[in-house]
Amino acid sequence: MRFRWDWLRPVVSAPYVPTIGPVHPSVLTEDLFTDTLIAASTDRWFLRYDKDIRWSESKDETVLVEGIAHRPGETLIPTLSRRGSGMVKVHLYGIEPDSAFAATELAQKLAAEHGTGRARIVRFLGPEAPDGRGTRIQLQDFRVAIRPAPDGPVRPFNEWPAGVRGTFAIFAKEMAADGFTFLFEQMQAGKVGPVLTAAVRDRVAGAIGPMEIRPDAIGTPQLMPQYFGVLQEHRGHGLGRLLWRAAMHWGQVNGAAYQLLQTEVGGPSDRLCRSEGLASLGFTY
Repeated sequence: MRFRWDWLRPVVSAPYVPTIGPVHPSVLTEDLFTDTLIAASTDRWFLRYDKDIRWSESKDETVLVEGIAHRPGETLIPTLSRRGSGMVKVHLYGIEPDSAFAATELAQKLAAEHGTGRARIVRFLGPEAPDGRGTRIQLQDFRVAIRPAPDGPVRPFNEWPAGVRGTFAIFAKEMAADGFTFLFEQMQAGKVGPVLTAAVRDRVAGAIGPMEIRPDAIGTPQLMPQYFGVLQEHRGHGLGRLLWRAAMHWGQVNGAAYQLLQTEVGGPSDRLCRSEGLASLGFTY
């Protein structure tokens, strides 16, 4: 099947595509949605511009093509993830009063058919929504303003002395919930780009990375999402902002046109991005 843009575009309030995630508004077309259906019929499920292709040989989530409901005013796109006990998510693009009920019924039905432990509905709000909630999609456009290098104890991991580098394993263990154990494994295997690291008293206190740029669906260079975190005892002193600005400077000087981020509304990263002037593109919840 193909999506009809005259049906879909009026109900897409945030630039978010199932299995791909947030995308730049300039690449948001029916072809992007249709590409996810094509990928669902392959063994690997990956699209060439999929951000997750960095981490795995196969895609964790795929579109359940047979469950799609597509009509004027309402499009429901279900996906299946086999991670853990499994999850069905129904992405609801719609303005009809009964859309949420239809999405709930579809999620429960498909979860039962595929034997997953969880079923969810993903809904969207535009950037102008006064009651924005859940996750905010944010845009850093490197073509708008210069991002200068910050002055502080941040440098690429490999540029620190051996004694400082040796403390990254301790940092990664303490920040395992933020993905740094996995990142450290990738770093040791030489599979990722630079990781910008902050040190305090010769110990790693924060990091952001890997720093990698890949082309989006139309070939525009995009700075990929990073793992980002600061040890609890070093928070509140500007170290996170220093790391963030260093990452943005790296992206700009290395040729990225933009970066898309997802931040929990009201959380520390959300407040940081808002204070740094990033543009809000909408919300998922």
